[in-house]
Amino acid sequence: MASLTHVVASILLLSTLTSAQMRGDYSPSQDVCKQSDEFGTYCPTTCGVADYLQRYKPDMDRQLDEMEHDLEEMANLTRGAHDKVVYLKDSETQAQKQAPDVYIKKSSSMLDDVLRFEKSILAQEDQIYQLQSMLQANEKRITDLKQMSLQLDQLCKEPCKDTVEIQTVTGKDCQDVANKGGKVSGLYYVKPARAPEAFLVYCEIDSFGRGWTVLQRRRDGSVDFNKKWIQYKEGFGYLSPDDRTEFWLGNEKIHLLSVQSNVPYVLRIEMVDWEGNKKYADYHTFKLGPEVDAYRLTYAYYFGGDAGDAFDGYDFGEDPSDKFYTSHNGMQFSTPDKDNDKFGEHCALQEGSGWWMNRCHAAHLNGKYFQGGKYTEKDTEHGYDNGIIWATWHSRWYSLKETTMKIIPMNRITAGGQESGAKQFGGLGDI
Repeated sequence: MASLTHVVASILLLSTLTSAQMRGDYSPSQDVCKQSDEFGTYCPTTCGVADYLQRYKPDMDRQLDEMEHDLEEMANLTRGAHDKVVYLKDSETQAQKQAPDVYIKKSSSMLDDVLRFEKSILAQEDQIYQLQSMLQANEKRITDLKQMSLQLDQLCKEPCKDTVEIQTVTGKDCQDVANKGGKVSGLYYVKPARAPEAFLVYCEIDSFGRGWTVLQRRRDGSVDFNKKWIQYKEGFGYLSPDDRTEFWLGNEKIHLLSVQSNVPYVLRIEMVDWEGNKKYADYHTFKLGPEVDAYRLTYAYYFGGDAGDAFDGYDFGEDPSDKFYTSHNGMQFSTPDKDNDKFGEHCALQEGSGWWMNRCHAAHLNGKYFQGGKYTEKDTEHGYDNGIIWATWHSRWYSLKETTMKIIPMNRITAGGQESGAKQFGGLGDI
Protein backbone atom coordinates (compact mmCIF):
# COMPACT_ATOMS: atom_id res chain seq x y z
CA MET A 1 0.00 0.00 0.00
CA ALA A 2 2.81 2.40 0.91
CA SER A 3 4.55 1.50 -2.33
CA LEU A 4 1.40 2.27 -4.32
CA THR A 5 0.98 5.64 -2.58
CA HIS A 6 4.62 6.49 -3.29
CA VAL A 7 4.15 5.66 -6.98
CA VAL A 8 1.01 7.82 -7.18
CA ALA A 9 2.79 10.75 -5.54
CA SER A 10 5.76 10.39 -7.91
CA ILE A 11 3.51 10.30 -10.96
CA LEU A 12 1.59 13.39 -9.83
CA LEU A 13 4.83 15.26 -9.17
CA LEU A 14 6.26 14.29 -12.56
CA SER A 15 3.06 15.31 -14.33
CA THR A 16 2.99 18.65 -12.51
CA LEU A 17 6.60 19.42 -13.42
CA THR A 18 5.97 18.38 -17.01
CA SER A 19 2.88 20.56 -17.31
CA ALA A 20 4.67 23.53 -15.78
CA GLN A 21 7.53 23.16 -18.22
CA MET A 22 5.16 22.95 -21.17
CA ARG A 23 3.26 26.08 -20.14
CA GLY A 24 6.46 28.01 -19.55
CA ASP A 25 8.06 27.16 -22.87
CA TYR A 26 5.14 26.99 -25.28
CA SER A 27 2.18 29.36 -25.38
CA PRO A 28 0.45 28.85 -28.75
CA SER A 29 -2.38 31.25 -27.85
CA GLN A 30 -0.05 34.26 -27.78
CA ASP A 31 1.01 35.86 -31.05
CA VAL A 32 3.46 38.36 -29.61
CA CYS A 33 7.03 37.29 -29.00
CA LYS A 34 7.86 37.15 -25.27
CA GLN A 35 11.19 37.08 -23.50
CA SER A 36 12.20 33.65 -22.16
CA ASP A 37 14.95 32.49 -19.86
CA GLU A 38 15.69 29.75 -22.38
CA PHE A 39 16.48 32.30 -25.10
CA GLY A 40 17.89 35.24 -23.12
CA THR A 41 16.65 38.79 -23.57
CA TYR A 42 16.11 38.51 -27.32
CA CYS A 43 13.46 36.64 -29.23
CA PRO A 44 14.92 33.58 -31.02
CA THR A 45 15.20 32.99 -34.73
CA THR A 46 13.15 30.11 -36.09
CA CYS A 47 16.34 28.08 -36.21
CA GLY A 48 16.96 28.89 -32.56
CA VAL A 49 13.49 27.64 -31.64
CA ALA A 50 13.99 24.48 -33.66
CA ASP A 51 17.33 23.80 -31.93
CA TYR A 52 15.69 24.27 -28.56
CA LEU A 53 12.83 21.91 -29.44
CA GLN A 54 15.31 19.27 -30.55
CA ARG A 55 17.05 19.55 -27.15
CA TYR A 56 13.72 19.51 -25.33
CA LYS A 57 12.16 16.49 -27.11
CA PRO A 58 14.45 13.65 -25.80
CA ASP A 59 13.96 14.69 -22.18
CA MET A 60 10.19 14.91 -22.68
CA ASP A 61 10.08 11.48 -24.34
CA ARG A 62 12.05 10.03 -21.42
CA GLN A 63 9.65 11.49 -18.88
CA LEU A 64 6.65 10.12 -20.79
CA ASP A 65 8.24 6.65 -20.92
CA GLU A 66 8.79 6.75 -17.15
CA MET A 67 5.20 7.85 -16.63
CA GLU A 68 3.88 4.99 -18.77
CA HIS A 69 6.02 2.50 -16.79
CA ASP A 70 4.71 3.81 -13.45
CA LEU A 71 1.11 3.71 -14.68
CA GLU A 72 1.55 0.10 -15.75
CA GLU A 73 2.97 -0.74 -12.31
CA MET A 74 -0.01 0.92 -10.66
CA ALA A 75 -2.39 -1.02 -12.88
CA ASN A 76 -0.69 -4.31 -11.87
CA LEU A 77 -0.99 -3.41 -8.18
CA THR A 78 -4.67 -2.59 -8.64
CA ARG A 79 -5.34 -5.91 -10.34
CA GLY A 80 -3.58 -7.71 -7.46
CA ALA A 81 -5.63 -5.85 -4.88
CA HIS A 82 -8.83 -6.75 -6.68
CA ASP A 83 -7.87 -10.43 -6.68
CA LYS A 84 -7.17 -10.26 -2.96
CA VAL A 85 -10.59 -8.72 -2.27
CA VAL A 86 -12.25 -11.57 -4.14
CA TYR A 87 -10.19 -14.08 -2.15
CA LEU A 88 -11.13 -12.48 1.16
CA LYS A 89 -14.83 -12.53 0.32
CA ASP A 90 -14.64 -16.20 -0.65
CA SER A 91 -12.69 -17.03 2.53
CA GLU A 92 -15.27 -15.28 4.68
CA THR A 93 -18.16 -17.15 3.09
CA GLN A 94 -16.39 -20.53 3.52
CA ALA A 95 -15.51 -19.79 7.13
CA GLN A 96 -19.08 -18.87 8.01
CA LYS A 97 -20.32 -22.18 6.57
CA GLN A 98 -17.78 -24.22 8.56
CA ALA A 99 -17.96 -22.50 11.94
CA PRO A 100 -20.28 -19.52 12.04
CA ASP A 101 -20.06 -19.06 15.83
CA VAL A 102 -16.25 -18.96 15.82
CA TYR A 103 -15.73 -16.75 12.78
CA ILE A 104 -18.66 -14.37 13.02
CA LYS A 105 -16.74 -11.61 14.83
CA LYS A 106 -13.65 -12.06 12.67
CA SER A 107 -15.71 -11.97 9.48
CA SER A 108 -17.45 -8.74 10.51
CA SER A 109 -14.11 -7.11 11.15
CA MET A 110 -12.76 -8.53 7.92
CA LEU A 111 -15.77 -7.21 6.01
CA ASP A 112 -15.10 -3.71 7.35
CA ASP A 113 -11.49 -4.02 6.17
CA VAL A 114 -12.71 -5.12 2.76
CA LEU A 115 -15.02 -2.11 2.45
CA ARG A 116 -12.22 0.26 3.42
CA PHE A 117 -9.91 -1.48 0.95
CA GLU A 118 -12.51 -1.14 -1.82
CA LYS A 119 -12.86 2.59 -1.14
CA SER A 120 -9.08 2.92 -1.32
CA ILE A 121 -9.03 1.08 -4.64
CA LEU A 122 -11.76 3.33 -6.07
CA ALA A 123 -9.80 6.42 -5.02
CA GLN A 124 -6.65 5.01 -6.63
CA GLU A 125 -8.54 4.19 -9.82
CA ASP A 126 -9.77 7.78 -9.95
CA GLN A 127 -6.18 8.99 -9.56
CA ILE A 128 -5.12 6.64 -12.35
CA TYR A 129 -7.88 8.07 -14.57
CA GLN A 130 -6.65 11.61 -13.86
CA LEU A 131 -3.07 10.59 -14.64
CA GLN A 132 -4.17 8.96 -17.87
CA SER A 133 -5.94 12.19 -18.86
CA MET A 134 -2.74 14.13 -18.10
CA LEU A 135 -0.75 11.65 -20.14
CA GLN A 136 -3.09 12.05 -23.11
CA ALA A 137 -2.87 15.84 -22.84
CA ASN A 138 0.93 15.66 -22.73
CA GLU A 139 0.98 13.32 -25.70
CA LYS A 140 -1.11 15.85 -27.64
CA ARG A 141 1.32 18.61 -26.69
CA ILE A 142 4.23 16.45 -27.80
CA THR A 143 2.46 15.83 -31.13
CA ASP A 144 1.98 19.57 -31.55
CA LEU A 145 5.64 20.17 -30.73
CA LYS A 146 6.72 17.55 -33.23
CA GLN A 147 4.55 19.19 -35.90
CA MET A 148 5.99 22.60 -35.08
CA SER A 149 9.49 21.15 -35.16
CA LEU A 150 8.87 19.74 -38.65
CA GLN A 151 7.60 23.12 -39.83
CA LEU A 152 10.62 24.88 -38.37
CA ASP A 153 12.93 22.31 -39.92
CA GLN A 154 11.48 23.26 -43.31
CA LEU A 155 12.20 26.92 -42.58
CA CYS A 156 15.74 26.09 -41.53
CA LYS A 157 16.91 24.22 -44.60
CA GLU A 158 19.12 27.22 -45.32
CA PRO A 159 21.88 27.96 -42.80
CA CYS A 160 20.96 30.50 -40.13
CA LYS A 161 22.35 33.97 -40.74
CA ASP A 162 24.25 35.61 -37.88
CA THR A 163 24.79 38.87 -39.79
CA VAL A 164 22.47 41.35 -41.48
CA GLU A 165 22.88 41.74 -45.24
CA ILE A 166 23.44 45.37 -46.26
CA GLN A 167 23.48 46.17 -49.97
CA THR A 168 26.64 47.75 -51.39
CA VAL A 169 25.07 50.48 -53.57
CA THR A 170 24.81 53.92 -51.95
CA GLY A 171 23.17 57.21 -52.91
CA LYS A 172 21.54 60.35 -51.56
CA ASP A 173 18.18 58.56 -51.19
CA CYS A 174 16.59 55.28 -52.27
CA GLN A 175 15.66 56.60 -55.73
CA ASP A 176 19.30 57.56 -56.25
CA VAL A 177 20.26 54.06 -55.08
CA ALA A 178 17.88 52.54 -57.65
CA ASN A 179 19.26 54.83 -60.37
CA LYS A 180 22.77 53.58 -59.56
CA GLY A 181 21.90 49.90 -59.87
CA GLY A 182 20.11 48.92 -56.68
CA LYS A 183 17.58 46.31 -57.79
CA VAL A 184 16.25 44.62 -54.64
CA SER A 185 14.44 45.95 -51.59
CA GLY A 186 16.58 45.90 -48.48
CA LEU A 187 18.99 47.86 -46.32
CA TYR A 188 21.16 50.53 -47.95
CA TYR A 189 23.38 53.38 -46.77
CA VAL A 190 22.31 56.82 -48.00
CA LYS A 191 23.92 60.23 -47.54
CA PRO A 192 21.71 63.26 -48.21
CA ALA A 193 23.42 66.41 -49.47
CA ARG A 194 23.65 68.12 -46.06
CA ALA A 195 24.18 65.00 -43.94
CA PRO A 196 27.53 64.83 -42.07
CA GLU A 197 27.67 61.05 -42.60
CA ALA A 198 25.78 58.22 -44.26
CA PHE A 199 23.06 56.35 -42.40
CA LEU A 200 21.12 53.14 -42.89
CA VAL A 201 17.60 53.06 -44.40
CA TYR A 202 15.18 50.49 -45.76
CA CYS A 203 14.58 50.95 -49.50
CA GLU A 204 11.56 49.60 -51.36
CA ILE A 205 12.67 49.08 -54.96
CA ASP A 206 10.18 47.79 -57.51
CA SER A 207 10.57 46.18 -60.92
CA PHE A 208 10.26 49.59 -62.65
CA GLY A 209 13.32 50.92 -60.86
CA ARG A 210 11.44 53.15 -58.41
CA GLY A 211 13.03 53.55 -55.00
CA TRP A 212 10.98 54.53 -51.94
CA THR A 213 12.79 55.66 -48.79
CA VAL A 214 10.80 54.29 -45.83
CA LEU A 215 10.43 56.66 -42.87
CA GLN A 216 8.13 54.72 -40.55
CA ARG A 217 6.72 51.22 -40.20
CA ARG A 218 4.07 49.76 -37.87
CA ARG A 219 3.29 46.07 -38.18
CA ASP A 220 2.59 44.22 -34.94
CA GLY A 221 3.00 46.50 -31.93
CA SER A 222 6.41 45.04 -31.06
CA VAL A 223 8.00 48.52 -30.67
CA ASP A 224 6.74 51.05 -28.10
CA PHE A 225 6.33 54.47 -29.75
CA ASN A 226 6.01 56.27 -26.41
CA LYS A 227 9.45 57.88 -26.71
CA LYS A 228 11.05 61.19 -25.80
CA TRP A 229 12.32 64.00 -28.05
CA ILE A 230 15.90 62.72 -28.45
CA GLN A 231 14.68 59.25 -29.46
CA TYR A 232 12.31 60.65 -32.08
CA LYS A 233 15.14 62.87 -33.30
CA GLU A 234 17.69 60.06 -33.70
CA GLY A 235 15.26 57.25 -34.57
CA PHE A 236 14.31 54.02 -32.81
CA GLY A 237 13.06 50.50 -33.49
CA TYR A 238 14.74 47.97 -35.78
CA LEU A 239 15.70 48.01 -39.45
CA SER A 240 15.68 44.58 -41.07
CA PRO A 241 16.45 43.39 -44.62
CA ASP A 242 13.17 41.43 -44.79
CA ASP A 243 11.00 44.42 -43.78
CA ARG A 244 9.34 42.64 -40.84
CA THR A 245 10.19 45.12 -38.10
CA GLU A 246 8.83 48.38 -36.71
CA PHE A 247 10.79 51.63 -36.60
CA TRP A 248 10.88 55.43 -36.76
CA LEU A 249 13.78 56.53 -38.98
CA GLY A 250 14.41 59.72 -37.01
CA ASN A 251 13.32 63.35 -37.45
CA GLU A 252 16.83 64.61 -38.20
CA LYS A 253 17.31 62.04 -40.96
CA ILE A 254 13.84 62.74 -42.37
CA HIS A 255 14.63 66.47 -42.38
CA LEU A 256 17.93 65.95 -44.24
CA LEU A 257 16.27 63.67 -46.79
CA SER A 258 13.31 65.96 -47.49
CA VAL A 259 15.18 69.27 -48.08
CA GLN A 260 18.13 68.11 -50.14
CA SER A 261 16.75 68.33 -53.70
CA ASN A 262 15.16 70.83 -56.07
CA VAL A 263 12.81 68.03 -57.08
CA PRO A 264 10.06 67.90 -54.44
CA TYR A 265 9.23 64.69 -52.61
CA VAL A 266 5.87 62.97 -52.39
CA LEU A 267 5.00 61.46 -49.01
CA ARG A 268 2.95 58.30 -49.30
CA ILE A 269 1.11 56.90 -46.30
CA GLU A 270 -0.05 53.30 -46.63
CA MET A 271 -2.47 51.74 -44.15
CA VAL A 272 -3.96 48.32 -43.49
CA ASP A 273 -6.92 47.70 -41.16
CA TRP A 274 -7.69 44.54 -39.16
CA GLU A 275 -9.94 43.20 -41.92
CA GLY A 276 -7.04 43.27 -44.39
CA ASN A 277 -8.26 46.29 -46.35
CA LYS A 278 -5.55 48.60 -47.74
CA LYS A 279 -5.68 52.33 -48.47
CA TYR A 280 -3.21 55.14 -49.06
CA ALA A 281 -2.80 58.91 -49.13
CA ASP A 282 -0.18 60.98 -51.01
CA TYR A 283 1.08 64.48 -50.15
CA HIS A 284 2.95 66.69 -52.63
CA THR A 285 6.12 68.64 -51.70
CA PHE A 286 6.61 67.01 -48.31
CA LYS A 287 9.25 68.61 -46.09
CA LEU A 288 10.36 68.49 -42.47
CA GLY A 289 11.93 71.62 -41.00
CA PRO A 290 15.14 71.64 -38.90
CA GLU A 291 15.25 70.97 -35.16
CA VAL A 292 15.32 74.72 -34.35
CA ASP A 293 11.84 74.83 -35.88
CA ALA A 294 10.80 71.67 -34.00
CA TYR A 295 10.79 69.59 -37.22
CA ARG A 296 7.74 71.39 -38.60
CA LEU A 297 5.67 69.39 -41.13
CA THR A 298 4.77 71.12 -44.42
CA TYR A 299 3.36 69.96 -47.75
CA ALA A 300 1.85 71.72 -50.75
CA TYR A 301 -1.39 69.79 -51.14
CA TYR A 302 -3.11 66.42 -50.90
CA PHE A 303 -1.96 64.57 -54.01
CA GLY A 304 -4.50 61.73 -54.03
CA GLY A 305 -5.35 58.32 -52.65
CA ASP A 306 -8.37 56.42 -51.37
CA ALA A 307 -7.83 56.90 -47.63
CA GLY A 308 -8.95 60.54 -47.56
CA ASP A 309 -7.07 63.66 -46.45
CA ALA A 310 -6.85 63.27 -42.67
CA PHE A 311 -3.81 65.59 -42.52
CA ASP A 312 -6.20 68.42 -43.45
CA GLY A 313 -8.28 67.82 -40.32
CA TYR A 314 -11.66 66.25 -39.71
CA ASP A 315 -15.06 67.48 -38.59
CA PHE A 316 -15.93 65.16 -35.71
CA GLY A 317 -19.29 66.89 -35.28
CA GLU A 318 -18.55 68.09 -31.77
CA ASP A 319 -17.50 71.68 -32.52
CA PRO A 320 -17.46 73.86 -35.67
CA SER A 321 -13.71 74.37 -35.23
CA ASP A 322 -12.88 70.61 -35.17
CA LYS A 323 -11.50 70.51 -38.71
CA PHE A 324 -9.37 73.64 -38.26
CA TYR A 325 -7.87 72.48 -34.97
CA THR A 326 -7.10 68.95 -36.16
CA SER A 327 -5.22 69.82 -39.37
CA HIS A 328 -1.52 68.89 -39.37
CA ASN A 329 0.04 70.95 -42.17
CA GLY A 330 2.42 73.49 -40.64
CA MET A 331 2.46 71.86 -37.19
CA GLN A 332 5.63 71.38 -35.15
CA PHE A 333 6.58 68.02 -33.72
CA SER A 334 5.69 67.26 -30.10
CA THR A 335 6.74 64.47 -27.75
CA PRO A 336 5.68 63.62 -24.18
CA ASP A 337 8.65 65.62 -22.86
CA LYS A 338 8.43 68.52 -25.38
CA ASP A 339 5.14 70.34 -25.92
CA ASN A 340 4.88 72.23 -29.25
CA ASP A 341 1.15 71.82 -29.96
CA LYS A 342 -1.67 74.41 -30.15
CA PHE A 343 -3.56 72.97 -27.18
CA GLY A 344 -3.69 74.51 -23.71
CA GLU A 345 -2.76 71.11 -22.30
CA HIS A 346 -0.20 68.62 -23.65
CA CYS A 347 -1.43 66.43 -26.55
CA ALA A 348 1.68 64.26 -26.91
CA LEU A 349 1.79 63.55 -23.17
CA GLN A 350 -1.89 62.58 -23.16
CA GLU A 351 -1.47 60.46 -26.31
CA GLY A 352 1.81 58.87 -25.19
CA SER A 353 3.73 59.35 -28.45
CA GLY A 354 5.44 61.83 -30.76
CA TRP A 355 3.57 63.48 -33.66
CA TRP A 356 2.78 66.77 -35.41
CA MET A 357 0.06 67.71 -32.93
CA ASN A 358 -2.38 70.56 -33.39
CA ARG A 359 -5.29 70.48 -30.94
CA CYS A 360 -4.83 67.59 -31.14
CA HIS A 361 -5.14 65.43 -34.32
CA ALA A 362 -7.20 63.76 -37.02
CA ALA A 363 -4.28 61.56 -38.12
CA HIS A 364 -1.92 59.86 -35.70
CA LEU A 365 0.24 57.02 -37.02
CA ASN A 366 2.55 56.81 -34.00
CA GLY A 367 -0.28 56.11 -31.56
CA LYS A 368 -0.68 53.17 -29.21
CA TYR A 369 -1.05 49.76 -30.86
CA PHE A 370 -4.44 48.23 -29.98
CA GLN A 371 -4.84 44.55 -30.90
CA GLY A 372 -8.01 44.00 -32.92
CA GLY A 373 -8.44 47.65 -33.82
CA LYS A 374 -11.47 48.75 -31.82
CA TYR A 375 -10.97 50.42 -28.44
CA THR A 376 -12.83 52.81 -26.11
CA GLU A 377 -12.10 55.65 -23.67
CA LYS A 378 -11.84 53.04 -20.89
CA ASP A 379 -8.89 51.44 -22.70
CA THR A 380 -6.88 54.69 -22.59
CA GLU A 381 -5.00 56.31 -19.74
CA HIS A 382 -6.43 59.82 -20.15
CA GLY A 383 -9.67 59.09 -22.01
CA TYR A 384 -8.47 60.45 -25.37
CA ASP A 385 -8.29 58.69 -28.74
CA ASN A 386 -4.64 57.63 -28.67
CA GLY A 387 -4.63 54.74 -31.19
CA ILE A 388 -3.17 54.55 -34.70
CA ILE A 389 -5.76 56.80 -36.33
CA TRP A 390 -6.70 58.02 -39.80
CA ALA A 391 -10.05 59.73 -39.22
CA THR A 392 -11.07 60.04 -42.88
CA TRP A 393 -11.06 56.23 -43.18
CA HIS A 394 -11.96 54.75 -39.80
CA SER A 395 -13.30 56.45 -36.68
CA ARG A 396 -11.02 57.82 -33.99
CA TRP A 397 -11.83 54.72 -31.90
CA TYR A 398 -10.37 52.34 -34.46
CA SER A 399 -6.63 51.69 -34.35
CA LEU A 400 -5.06 50.52 -37.62
CA LYS A 401 -3.06 47.30 -37.89
CA GLU A 402 -0.23 48.38 -40.21
CA THR A 403 1.12 51.71 -41.47
CA THR A 404 4.01 52.83 -43.67
CA MET A 405 5.35 56.34 -44.34
CA LYS A 406 7.73 56.64 -47.30
CA ILE A 407 8.93 59.26 -49.79
CA ILE A 408 9.94 59.37 -53.45
CA PRO A 409 10.94 62.22 -55.78
CA MET A 410 7.99 63.79 -57.56
CA ASN A 411 9.34 62.96 -61.03
CA ARG A 412 8.91 59.24 -60.29
CA ILE A 413 5.18 59.40 -59.67
CA THR A 414 2.44 60.34 -62.17
CA ALA A 415 0.09 63.30 -61.85
CA GLY A 416 -2.85 62.64 -59.56
CA GLY A 417 -1.39 59.43 -58.19
CA GLN A 418 -4.57 57.46 -58.95
CA GLU A 419 -3.73 54.94 -61.61
CA SER A 420 -5.52 51.61 -61.71
CA GLY A 421 -4.29 49.43 -58.91
CA ALA A 422 -4.40 52.23 -56.36
CA LYS A 423 -5.97 49.87 -53.84
CA GLN A 424 -2.78 47.86 -54.00
CA PHE A 425 -0.85 51.03 -53.19
CA GLY A 426 -0.46 51.82 -56.85
CA GLY A 427 -0.63 55.14 -58.63
CA LEU A 428 2.87 54.98 -60.08
CA GLY A 429 3.60 55.63 -63.72
CA ASP A 430 5.87 53.61 -65.95
CA ILE A 431 8.55 56.24 -66.36
